[in-house]
Amino acid sequence: MRGVGRRYSIGGPWVLRDIDLDLPAGALVRIEGANGTGKSTLLRLIAGIDAPTAGRVTGRPRTAYVPERFSAALPFTASGYLTHLGRVHGLDRRTAEERARYWLERFGAAAYAATPLAELSKGTSQKVAVAQALLAEPGLLVLDEAWTGLDTAARAELERAVRERVARGATVVLVDHDPRRLPGSGTARYAVADARLRPVPVAPDTARHPEASVLVDIAGTGPLPPQLPGSPEELSGPGGTRTLRVPAVHSDDLLRALLAAGPPWHIEGVRRP
Repeated sequence: MRGVGRRYSIGGPWVLRDIDLDLPAGALVRIEGANGTGKSTLLRLIAGIDAPTAGRVTGRPRTAYVPERFSAALPFTASGYLTHLGRVHGLDRRTAEERARYWLERFGAAAYAATPLAELSKGTSQKVAVAQALLAEPGLLVLDEAWTGLDTAARAELERAVRERVARGATVVLVDHDPRRLPGSGTARYAVADARLRPVPVAPDTARHPEASVLVDIAGTGPLPPQLPGSPEELSGPGGTRTLRVPAVHSDDLLRALLAAGPPWHIEGVRRP
């Protein structure tokens, strides 16, 4: 984004102005700010849902977007909607249907596959909204309060899905009211205020303690891949789960390496010690 600005009428106030922002591959970027400062407007510009009044946005890969409010007043069943969106993203019908089933199952909504969107609860509608953004494996994933309305299991599943996308080289940009979301992750933070975008400095505790670590719970058999990023320490986990302790600064690189291994390792969770 170069010199990007947005206002909704000629001569009207600028909601955003002079925004310069680079979003590299494999980054997880948090956007912060008070209500009404323009966070959602910024996300729509990043996702290509809205067009800037000034400036330009270039280099956008295949993009998926979860809006703050998902409209369920559409003439589809949950599965039909996801299949349709998969086709819009360029998937063939069989692949779109398979991924629709897969993501509904991951978010605990498989029982509602044949239910019309208008009859879904708010929580289940939000699961569909999140699933539609993930099924095409986007290179840019934009999440506007995507965890709102999800149950505990679905919130954890979305966190896992976000980590998987970042580990596979995608860029994730998110707004979320919970600052504890996705502990140990995050490439950069920005705050929107007075129509401008400013970087948020690294938290003092992180700056003083760069050795702060996270625990990565994994499932798999056999020896770990050699030369993993951060030289993780393997710990014994509950119920046969294997746990790796790694410096927080290397956690995203470690996840990427585990998911790229052959065969890939399944990431059960990421948490603070």
